[in-house]
Amino acid sequence: MNGQFLDFERPIVELEKKIQDMKDFFTKDSGQSGGTELLKEIEVLENRLEKVQKEVYSNLSRWQRVQLARHPLRPHSLDYIKLITTDFVEMHGDRGFSDDKALVGGFAKIDGKPVMIIGQQKGRDTRQKLYRNFGMMHPEGYRKALRLMQLSAKFNKPILILGDTPGAYPGIGAEERGQAEAIARNLREMSRFPVPIIINIIGEGASGGALGIGIGDKILMLENSWYSVISPEGCAAILWRDSSKAPQAAEALKLTAPDLLELGVIDKIIPEPLGGAHRDYQQAAQILKEEILKTLDELRVLTAEELLEKRLHKFRVMGKYIEGVE
Repeated sequence: MNGQFLDFERPIVELEKKIQDMKDFFTKDSGQSGGTELLKEIEVLENRLEKVQKEVYSNLSRWQRVQLARHPLRPHSLDYIKLITTDFVEMHGDRGFSDDKALVGGFAKIDGKPVMIIGQQKGRDTRQKLYRNFGMMHPEGYRKALRLMQLSAKFNKPILILGDTPGAYPGIGAEERGQAEAIARNLREMSRFPVPIIINIIGEGASGGALGIGIGDKILMLENSWYSVISPEGCAAILWRDSSKAPQAAEALKLTAPDLLELGVIDKIIPEPLGGAHRDYQQAAQILKEEILKTLDELRVLTAEELLEKRLHKFRVMGKYIEGVE
């Protein structure tokens, strides 16, 4: 993991390093001195590692899942696009102001089936983060996404969304160019497109920044992602004027995939490799691909009228009003 790990992962990483060191020594020594005993010790440590991994990752708090969603090695939209699609042709610009690098999108094929795939893209190092604006879209990013979705609807192709953002960009320039209007327009227009729309939350799904490309027929969430009206830090700053209370805010927000499935906000949880998607890109991408294909097959049998009716109903029934409760 190149030295990049979270605090609660430390026991796992230390065991992995010890096992790797012993394997390296065994290979270098060619099993000459005590090779059989060394192999037995490696086996014991590997069994212990598996047990520790299951204990740690099966008892994650909401805040720890937020941390996993932000893991510096977690796969981003372009990683998934590369692994699950072929013939990807990236398209640029909103035809009005500029090309927002925080959003990537274009036509591609999944198992030979044409789709429009659109994703929010974070950077990996400092240069990339600045180039991608940390995955925070400007209004032209939402207008770019809308342009691509309109094109997809014109040619009757499904739309796949990969959501991963800490929020829409809150700068003065973005507000001057109509950030709120751009997001609101997308909400309206996405409810009307007569083609299947599948939303996949692959990391962070914060506020209107995520919702601006988040209206669809099915909403899927990776196991260690989060989706909420506000980040834990933002919530803590508002409620307690102390962002260090983010773990407490995360518990109150109920922003993890199991929480949102129970509340009816999402439709399905996509499992990740043990320890998170960052530990095995190939496996994580394969699981995501299989779920997307399965969901596409479910939606393709519906007529345009049925799609729109079900999509509208889906969002209308979210939440409950209980009379007499303030």
